[in-house]
Amino acid sequence: MTNDETTPQARRRILVIDDEDSMRRFLDMLLVGEGYEVATEENGANGISRLERESFDLVVTDLKMPGVDGLSVLDSVRAKHPDLPVVILTAYGSERVTSEAIQRGAFQLVEKSAHNDEIVLAISNALAMSIVRTENRALKCQLKKRHEDRRLIGRSEEMLRVYKMVEKVAATDATVLVFGESGTGKELIAREIHYRSQRAKGPFISVNCGALHKDLLESTLFGHKKGSFTGAVKDQPGYFTICEGGTFFLDEVGEMAPATQVKLLRALQEREVIPIGASEPIKIDVRLVAATNSDLEREVSEGRFRNDLFYRLNVIPIRLPSLRQRPDDIALLVDHFLTRFPGADGPKKLSREAMEALTRYDWPGNVRELENVIERAVILSEGESLGVADLPEKVLKGPSRRGSLVVDTPNMSLAELEREYIMKVLTYTNWQKKRASEILGINASTLYRKLLSYGISDRQEQAGTPQEEGERPSEAA
Repeated sequence: MTNDETTPQARRRILVIDDEDSMRRFLDMLLVGEGYEVATEENGANGISRLERESFDLVVTDLKMPGVDGLSVLDSVRAKHPDLPVVILTAYGSERVTSEAIQRGAFQLVEKSAHNDEIVLAISNALAMSIVRTENRALKCQLKKRHEDRRLIGRSEEMLRVYKMVEKVAATDATVLVFGESGTGKELIAREIHYRSQRAKGPFISVNCGALHKDLLESTLFGHKKGSFTGAVKDQPGYFTICEGGTFFLDEVGEMAPATQVKLLRALQEREVIPIGASEPIKIDVRLVAATNSDLEREVSEGRFRNDLFYRLNVIPIRLPSLRQRPDDIALLVDHFLTRFPGADGPKKLSREAMEALTRYDWPGNVRELENVIERAVILSEGESLGVADLPEKVLKGPSRRGSLVVDTPNMSLAELEREYIMKVLTYTNWQKKRASEILGINASTLYRKLLSYGISDRQEQAGTPQEEGERPSEAA
């Protein structure tokens, strides 16, 4: 290695603690030659004192020393500098001593008789691990800050009920099922539960079941062994394993294939998973928060979702209101988004007429749609404030809470009401099924299945409406 100041090692400081002068001089020469900056101390007490005065990236300490020995140095480092890695050197290596040192937090125990390359490798690995820990901590801070920037907003009675429920369940480890239309903030609820829980220092992983092919979803969740299927070139852990000690958010859980539902049920019941191609289960410690924008009870009654899995998921249900159910929160949300998306000269203002238009609109895409509308208006607006002219036409002429998509049919059955509403949305979108599915808050494949059940899947072709690219029923299915 070189001593060039541009190498990563040149910025790494190592404290060597050893009561043998010859060993201190040897390690100093070895590690300086590798490009590290080295400081030495002749006993444990002096080493601990120096750690109070100066910053180091790694401690290398002898095990057997008079007075304060290596394990005592290790205990002090763990108590006061928990992220600082410690490598212990010893002339008296044994399985018992090694096990005790590792249990007490040492990165590695290396015999003094080891080759120079082995000592250097142990130190290099310890420093690499320290870098990864620092990066992971920084990433978690970024994710938490991002969550705080995208926090739940609202003072309506509906949202206050949600907040109270989140506060109650966060302290537990119970499985939560979040119900809500697309765009209402179901993932924000899951993150809020995570960051308020005892698992906040663990990972938060989110998977959308409707966005992955059923075979890929199973591998993603539970992992696979090398050679278990074409393309499985190496062992791959699943997210249930990677999320150990944290919170796993499964969105659109109603889109999960029956075979995957069975595996998920086992994971919840037995707290273990079996990767594809494996025979031995892996124990897991994960809290599950699931979410759906469909009527799972109806899916259960119609045989598309397992009854036993539904009750395993539905331990604590949380129902998120749509934005049209809490119009009083629109002004709060607008202020929040204007702050998040400031113009070149700072946050813009919204005219009274524009706010009235936003309040009248039905918001089929809920909070996510409002966020997109405000961000678009800020980007395209050239003035200091946002007016009606800066809002998209769909907000000004689209469905309102008094408007064209409201189905006033109190004598209809639920199935008839659903069919009527789907037909109104399709008419509103000029039979653009992708857009209609977004408004309805369901997957395009779900919309196609419903149209097939109505016997009107070819309505677009009969009406002469151009088919959207990628919207052929055979492809969507």
